[in-house]
Amino acid sequence: MADAAPSNFHDVQSPEHFQSLLSQDLQRVSLINFWAPWAAPCKQMNEVVLELAKKYPQILVLQVEAETQADIAESFEVEAVPTFVILRGHTLLGRISGADAPALTKAIAEHTRSPPSIAPQSHTDRAPAAPSDAPAPGEKSAEELTALMNKERVMLFMKGNPDAPRCGFSRRIVALLRDQGIEFGSFDILQDEGVRSGLKVLNNWPTFPQLIVKGEFVGGLDVVTEMVENGELKEMLES
Repeated sequence: MADAAPSNFHDVQSPEHFQSLLSQDLQRVSLINFWAPWAAPCKQMNEVVLELAKKYPQILVLQVEAETQADIAESFEVEAVPTFVILRGHTLLGRISGADAPALTKAIAEHTRSPPSIAPQSHTDRAPAAPSDAPAPGEKSAEELTALMNKERVMLFMKGNPDAPRCGFSRRIVALLRDQGIEFGSFDILQDEGVRSGLKVLNNWPTFPQLIVKGEFVGGLDVVTEMVENGELKEMLES
């Protein structure tokens, strides 16, 4: 890229670098661009992303080379490049696959609008929409998810199982827990889309693995790693 990158534009160097940047302001809108140097559509979209970073200095723009940073790509279930993920903190706002510059530009404009646009739940010329707490077919209720989170004192919701993890983040957190001698139950979120999507909403965390201690959401790999290093996880388990 010929032009100098603005201060809100970062090339991600590691999962730790990624998490550090993302966690600096959890109210900020972030645009994550998963790309690969060999993919021609990515070259064009990289220029679009750079222009969006310049036009919207209030957003955080993260460039993630999908194959070099495979753990990050896997955690966001990136299967093709380019893929764009829009977050506010850890909350998923939108996802765009492919070199669709108009859709990406429109999405960023909508999510940076102040005040944000609000979709009406009902219209004045018809009866208000009836609220419903019942989950749609295949979805899990909050009660079902909470019961699953309390199945063991320590529960790990991961991709695959402890003996055969299906992503780098899951593999690393299993190794970390085992190194600490922590006994834990696990659940393969790839086997149940209702649990997978429901926990993202319930815990306000868009990626896996997710660690639960005594029914309370703790965090993902980076959070758990930090808690192990500073002794917080041990204190939590012993309390």
